[in-house]
Amino acid sequence: MKKKLYIEGMSCNHCKNHVKNALEEGGVKVLEVNLEKKYALVEGENLDYERLKSLVEEAGYDVVAVENI
Repeated sequence: MKKKLYIEGMSCNHCKNHVKNALEEGGVKVLEVNLEKKYALVEGENLDYERLKSLVEEAGYDVVAVENI
């Protein structure tokens, strides 16, 4: 299962890496973090929206939408 998380607050490569690391430390496989389009593409089994949102928010960013791919 893949999900695209649309994230507000990323403005530089440090932000991009911070989001990627936060998700990976939470056990999520990150396929891509796109700074320009402000999303993270993740893959895995049982990708719970609330858990993903919590990981991103704990890193200081906001998930504004999620798309199942």
